[in-house]
Amino acid sequence: MNEEKTKALQSLKTSKGQIEGIIKMIEDGRYCMDIANQIIAAQALLKKANMLILKQHLNHCVKDAFLNNTGEEKVDEIVYILAKLMDK
Repeated sequence: MNEEKTKALQSLKTSKGQIEGIIKMIEDGRYCMDIANQIIAAQALLKKANMLILKQHLNHCVKDAFLNNTGEEKVDEIVYILAKLMDK
């Protein structure tokens, strides 16, 4: 597994733990602002993981596609994902 995927996996595992903690916070009736802050932290880790996966895709899949003259399809995939990330 390459470095980007390893880091993404770690971020996802950490966010999983945070989400489990958030669920417990809600069940325990914790202060709403504390819960909201933990949700923001989990979202940041998910965004980080997604960016690492996209970086890996660009560095490997897209580069290889351009070497094989099939890069346009990979560019379209990236544009589609970026549009989703920007809510457009």
